[in-house]
Amino acid sequence: MAIDNEIRGTLKAFGLKLGAVTVAAFEARVLELLAKRSRLLAMVRPMLTARAALRQQGEVLHRMVLKAVRASAVCRRLLSVPGVGPIVALTYATGVDDPSRFIHSRDLGPHFGLTPRKYASGEIDRSGSITKAGDGAVREVLVQAALTLLTRVHRWSALKAWGVAVAKRRGLRRAIIAVARKLAIIMHRMWADTTTFNWTRETVTLA
Repeated sequence: MAIDNEIRGTLKAFGLKLGAVTVAAFEARVLELLAKRSRLLAMVRPMLTARAALRQQGEVLHRMVLKAVRASAVCRRLLSVPGVGPIVALTYATGVDDPSRFIHSRDLGPHFGLTPRKYASGEIDRSGSITKAGDGAVREVLVQAALTLLTRVHRWSALKAWGVAVAKRRGLRRAIIAVARKLAIIMHRMWADTTTFNWTRETVTLA
């Protein structure tokens, strides 16, 4: 993304705009614009070469992630949760490591900094932004999973219905955090109890 933005900025300085373009079509569009601008192309081509190398290695790393997820029974089970993909499942499993470390599933929310700060002094007692404690990578993927569940997963579940109700009362941003926190709890319970996601309730014991 940084290279893409640098290329866009370089072209813009010479009055050229890429416009909306997909990641895959980005390089072809740049070459098209610079077909008759050899000197500018000479400036941009090294960045295109670096970009291509990063994309290639990104694909290698992505295949490694998929292989690791397929090899993990825990990750495969977590994939049954709507909004949870391979990266979310693997990051969460790595962050938790051993579910027995947590006596209660509800402890996962505070552990990953998904609970609001509390301000209490005299007659003042209010909640602030989330603490952002613990593993930031796990917190980030849980938030992304929650956003995906609320905005991109079309199939309804008790979890989605609950999140949408929170969004109507308190706004989408707070609903995303609330759903992320609930995902952390549900995924821990599934892991500890050897269960998988159920679309009518939340978990169901595997046969």
